[in-house]
Amino acid sequence: MDIFRAAISAAIVMTSFAASAADYPAPKEGDWLARDFKFHTGETMPELRLHYTTIGEPTGQPVLVLHGSGGSAINMLTPAFAGELFGPGQPLDAAKYYIIIPDGLGHGKSAKPSDAMKTAFPKYDYDDMVDAQYRLVTEGLGIKHLRLVIGNSMGGMHTWIWGVRYPGMMDVLVPMASQPTAMAARNWMLRRMMLETIRNDPDYNGGNYTTQPRMMKYAVNAYQIATGGGTLGYQTLAPTTAQADKMVDDRLATAVTADANDFVYQWEASHDYDPSGAMEKIEATLLAINAADDERNPPETGVTEAAIKRITHGGIYLIPASSETRGHLTTGNASFYAGQLRDLLQRAPQRTM
Repeated sequence: MDIFRAAISAAIVMTSFAASAADYPAPKEGDWLARDFKFHTGETMPELRLHYTTIGEPTGQPVLVLHGSGGSAINMLTPAFAGELFGPGQPLDAAKYYIIIPDGLGHGKSAKPSDAMKTAFPKYDYDDMVDAQYRLVTEGLGIKHLRLVIGNSMGGMHTWIWGVRYPGMMDVLVPMASQPTAMAARNWMLRRMMLETIRNDPDYNGGNYTTQPRMMKYAVNAYQIATGGGTLGYQTLAPTTAQADKMVDDRLATAVTADANDFVYQWEASHDYDPSGAMEKIEATLLAINAADDERNPPETGVTEAAIKRITHGGIYLIPASSETRGHLTTGNASFYAGQLRDLLQRAPQRTM
């Protein structure tokens, strides 16, 4: 379990998100090799391993589900997400849909620096990650058209990229906890500080470490506390100094199992993210789902609202802030928007390639 998932589980999800687990078919895992994969840097890997998880049968309507930074398909199989969406009668009922959840390039069981190459692994960005997903879906799984692409956080940013990079590939786009704007402002500033802290830890040794950098857990937790949890959420969970100290102590007591090179690559991959100039290319019906208290994607900037006006079939659903929401982490709980997703899939027209 990576440190983000551990921190969320220990400090937030377990104390706030109650979700009823639904029965859905057992997930199946697989691997596929993308031959001669070319990165945006011009580098090519003869074989790029891509791991993925599927739920349901290939005869169902294909749905692509995309996870967040540092995660994998496992992160999308929680009671709060899969338990609210994939079961009988739920919006993405696996009896009707064929759910595909890739481990992103550089994440999970897909190819990543820690496999062997360390910092010799090609530098990848979000375009590379989406291109790898596209090749997995089309070449690896033989799918020509997707009913839905839905993603959370980094997966939400990938969803925006899917819409402008492969506009005819899907009927519906649901980017969550993300905005179609440059990775900038506080979000990038804090990411940069987190990465600089890790790189400047003497333990990091230019990526040639023998043990994980000691400062990594402090850098990661500082970013996480600053950009996820929600103001009202933290006030509810830690209204006293003692409770706030306990939350910090619990986070710092959680062992770091993420590899530092993998982590640096995963978060630096966002540095050139900016689909804002191509909103008019989006053909699919799009619903952006964000939380009003999302620290990384504050709605008061107006950038998502402005972008939606440039999309032919676009809309926004903003989850109101409350003591039950958790800022950037809110969209991990699908009960907040399951009804909107169901309605969207019922009304969005089906297209073909």
